[in-house]
Amino acid sequence: MDLLLMSDTHLPKRAKALPPELLDRVPRADVVIHAGDWVDTATLDLLEERSRRLLAVYGNNDGPELRARLPEVAYADLGGLRFGVVHETGAAQGRERRCARRFPDLDVLVFGHSHIPWDSTAEGRLRLLNPGSPTDRRRQPHRTYMTARIAEGRLTDVRLHALPGPGAAG
Repeated sequence: MDLLLMSDTHLPKRAKALPPELLDRVPRADVVIHAGDWVDTATLDLLEERSRRLLAVYGNNDGPELRARLPEVAYADLGGLRFGVVHETGAAQGRERRCARRFPDLDVLVFGHSHIPWDSTAEGRLRLLNPGSPTDRRRQPHRTYMTARIAEGRLTDVRLHALPGPGAAG
């Protein structure tokens, strides 16, 4: 099972559209995961239309229309792993412990908000993944997204992809 992870697209404020490289991957992924801060409903419509399956949440910058269509936290069993998606997890310091306590039944938690890629394991069991942002690199060298694969009940091939071009700074 192939996964495509993104967050913090902030369209059309941070970019006019999703990067072509990312859009090209959407229909090929078995599951597309978006960890919030869409800002516009057009991006949600686009991903719903092009994705085989979309697992998504709203973020702190998403207004009433997006909040009416998306949950704050989403859960799914994917390939034998228990996934959760949430936008905010709080400060980096103490994140693993907080998330392990808040989500004791998950194997993988995908989150966003910081625009800073993250990949760690909490308490030897909970994989925490933040794909960064494909449109707003903030203090990072590149705009980013992630791909991963689930094989035989295990998360494998987790990869952070840097997108070409300058992206928006800020």
